[in-house]
Amino acid sequence: TCDTGDQQTMAVLHLKEPAATIVEMLKDVTSYEGEDAVFECRLSRETTQDAKWFLGDVPLQSNEMNEIRVQGTRHSLILRKVTLEDCGSISFKVGEHMSAA
Repeated sequence: TCDTGDQQTMAVLHLKEPAATIVEMLKDVTSYEGEDAVFECRLSRETTQDAKWFLGDVPLQSNEMNEIRVQGTRHSLILRKVTLEDCGSISFKVGEHMSAA
């Protein structure tokens, strides 16, 4: 706002968050049945963008079998006590960027 006493003008500032990119891609994991499998990737910056994990086409959420962690730019997925049914493609998506293992 600029106020000169008898005149006033206003403007609004809009900010857009720059898109984060994946700078450290997922790596393939080999594990024994009953062990935990850990997948990690790192983004170019901390972000409020939605980051999502998938097993095949199924979106994953944190629960007793899947732990999703975010520590700064590092995003991790821990699959607890994997079984043969857990075999398949794991993918991580943020914005328009994706990594798979």
